[in-house]
Amino acid sequence: MCIGVFLWQSHPLYPFLLFLNRDEYHYRETEALRWWEDGETLGGRDLVGGGTWLGCNRHGRIAFLTNFRETSSIPDAKSRGHLPLRFLQSQKSPVEFAEEIEKEVSLYNGFNLVVAHVFSKSMIYITNRPRDGEKLVTLVSPGIHVLSNANLDSPWPKCLRLKDGFSQLLTLNQGGEFPVKTMMEEVMIDTVKDQEPELPHVYPPETEYHLSSIFVNIPRPAGSYGTRSISALTIKSLGEVCFYEKHLDQDGSWKEHTQHFVIQNQSFT
Repeated sequence: MCIGVFLWQSHPLYPFLLFLNRDEYHYRETEALRWWEDGETLGGRDLVGGGTWLGCNRHGRIAFLTNFRETSSIPDAKSRGHLPLRFLQSQKSPVEFAEEIEKEVSLYNGFNLVVAHVFSKSMIYITNRPRDGEKLVTLVSPGIHVLSNANLDSPWPKCLRLKDGFSQLLTLNQGGEFPVKTMMEEVMIDTVKDQEPELPHVYPPETEYHLSSIFVNIPRPAGSYGTRSISALTIKSLGEVCFYEKHLDQDGSWKEHTQHFVIQNQSFT
């Protein structure tokens, strides 16, 4: 379970700004934010599935993923974490990539995937669990959006809280650069939980209650589960990228990682 809030193509200095919490079992082996072996891809890595939940590359490509909350699963399903990686390492436009993925969504358990190219101003949302009457593939409009474990911009209480808090921070910090790390910590470490009537009622109420906060921490029989990393990814109008991650290490300590670079070939590639 994860949650993210992002600003897309609606600010003069920041065409893209994302805060994202990744929730996972604490024992699941994970590699912190770093450049991958190809020298082009930047992100954390799930060492079990081999993919990523959030990444970008040197050419302005962005991809991030959340699981869809559901009670059933497909035996031997393909790893969802490879979907962001495939886009980041491809030459396809977001639309072309979405058309490719649309043909194979039945091979995966429920997912939400956002892929974008910042300089073509193209962002696409792909899900294999669309609302009734809606499409698998949707163009994302400029503005503020929240993605958790239901469809994009679903009105779950914690999604509404996150959007409201993020919007207030944008208003308070108008003009010039954002204090991104401070803003991220203001909204992404929120442990407020919802009461039973407000819960999505997909899982049992006691589980839903603990998952209803933005920052999650749950003791489970299989081991501790909760927010393993908190990320901030910003891209400025001149192609300056800052990728910050606060990561829960295997020894139980929180460690910080930051990468800065400037996007190459600032056209669609």
